[in-house]
Amino acid sequence: MDTRDRVNSALKQAMKDKATDRLCTLRLINAAIKDREIAARGDGEEGGIGDDEILAILGKMTKQRKESARAYEEGGRLDLAERETSEIAIIEEFLPKQLSEDEISNAVKTAVSETGAESIRDMGKVMGALKAKYTGQMDFGKVGPMVKDQLCSAGGC
Repeated sequence: MDTRDRVNSALKQAMKDKATDRLCTLRLINAAIKDREIAARGDGEEGGIGDDEILAILGKMTKQRKESARAYEEGGRLDLAERETSEIAIIEEFLPKQLSEDEISNAVKTAVSETGAESIRDMGKVMGALKAKYTGQMDFGKVGPMVKDQLCSAGGC
């Protein structure tokens, strides 16, 4: 069962259970997927979007909510921060298991060796390989500096 089917079945179950908070979050996920499909059709892609793009959408939604929760906490709005945190938990149900720091480090080393990257100029190749293999399993904003460090330690800076 692909991610879209899992979201739709969870949406139906939330309707049956009358779980309003969960239902709202699942509807937001569905809307984001449909928005991306419409944009893809506008770009000439007829087949719809794949599971990797859906995982990227979910990752982006999670990241946005984490930033919002942090801002709400700093502003003293703990009720809103709590709501964002509960939405994160629902969205993360559909994401693959996040990799640990050690697993990310090993993945970066493997990607550097597989792509034959030698300098900072090859960072795009390494990041592309990581995104192709680990979409939704790691935060690429945090991985970028790790890739850069790896390439610089090899003397490519």
